[in-house]
Amino acid sequence: MCRHLAYLGPPVPLAALLFDPPHSLVRQSWAPRDMRGGGTVNADGFGVGWYGADPLPVRYRRDRPIWSDPALPALASATVSGAVLAAVRSATVGMPVTESAAAPFADGAWLFSLNGAVVGWPDSVAGLAGRLPVRDLLVLDAPTDAAVVWALLRHRLRAGASPADAVRDTVGEVAAAAPGSRLNLLLTDGHLVVASTAGHALSVRGGGGSVLVCSEPLDDRPDWRPVPDGHLVAATADRCEIRPQDWLIEGGRR
Repeated sequence: MCRHLAYLGPPVPLAALLFDPPHSLVRQSWAPRDMRGGGTVNADGFGVGWYGADPLPVRYRRDRPIWSDPALPALASATVSGAVLAAVRSATVGMPVTESAAAPFADGAWLFSLNGAVVGWPDSVAGLAGRLPVRDLLVLDAPTDAAVVWALLRHRLRAGASPADAVRDTVGEVAAAAPGSRLNLLLTDGHLVVASTAGHALSVRGGGGSVLVCSEPLDDRPDWRPVPDGHLVAATADRCEIRPQDWLIEGGRR
């Protein structure tokens, strides 16, 4: 499965998240510590999204392993941001390995990543996808479970749902339709981060005006907090709330 992270706080070079820590996202791409549910490496693409003066994020995505991109180290050293979402991908068997299939997905100010897999894809969620506007299906980034989960979540955001409610309800809906799915969602608009734990690991480190939400801790500092399964995280640079949710991943009932 994939690894992802989100950062809010004082501006830092992208390298401070991607390369510099002892268990950086680049290291997690080839030596992850917790790949629950399958996979050994995250070599099927990567993406980084960051915010600057413009409220719309910039994205850099590739369909290759993150460690093999010759341009990324210099870009990451030279680019500074106070709001970042990045991910490395382990594609589910049978799904395409293309740049457009790599997170983060984007819509307006939003960036999104899925760490997980939808069981029974595509039949299990065909009914949910069929309720989306036809145009949303026609412009999917890629024919993948992550892109459909993003479309379901995005539809709720466009209808006016709060970010936390949109993530919670999307996870609950997909979990009910596809029991056993692993649905760690990560969403940000550069000011707020919302994340779910549903079948995969997640850790949070906050304090001093910054917050990091990561599939795996980037280092061995003692202030990382593991987020229990079945919880929702809503965080800004100054505040982090972790609360349990009522979705059931194994039973398919809510």
